Amino acid sequence: MSRSSAPDRPYHHGQLRDALLTAAFEQLQEISAHQISLRGVARHAGVSHAAPYHYFPDRAQLLAALAVTCNEQFLDAQRRAVDAQTQPVARLLAMGEAYIQFATQHPNAFALIFDPAICPPDHSNPDTAPLIRANHELLDDLIRAAQDDGQLPHDDPQIRAAALWGTVHGLAQLVQLGHLPAEVVPAALRTLIAPAP
Repeated sequence: MSRSSAPDRPYHHGQLRDALLTAAFEQLQEISAHQISLRGVARHAGVSHAAPYHYFPDRAQLLAALAVTCNEQFLDAQRRAVDAQTQPVARLLAMGEAYIQFATQHPNAFALIFDPAICPPDHSNPDTAPLIRANHELLDDLIRAAQDDGQLPHDDPQIRAAALWGTVHGLAQLVQLGHLPAEVVPAALRTLIAPAP
């Protein structure tokens, strides 16, 4: 039986919202956020077409909640990569690799995270702002740790963070679009984040 014709599935109280967001995230693997609809998410989750409206009165609110899910998974992927390393520069490299890997494995989710209409860069969305700040703080902390360890120059960590973020984001987009092979990413990041002499 196809997913689209699946019968309504029983969900315990509080689980249906999560199931709908999981279904929406899964749909992002195939279609862009702008193509997602409440009806399509309901069909993908195997619930009635009316079910999403209990949690998301309209498509805009579904996308706002989905943006939170995407940001959570993006941040979690980077944290897990960082936690698997012990040396400051290795942790910084792991964050960059995880950033690019998420972008290439989940391009539509990545696009939603950086859609200024849904995740405003001024942090005015109270749902996504804490996650965006946490991502920035993770990068800042890793840079400071590498500086304290003598592996990066003691320049302004916020300026260095802006330079690293911009470069890693650019690499992610070049890999996404096929202009760079993913295999060059580790070496490119090592060149970018070379320890101080």
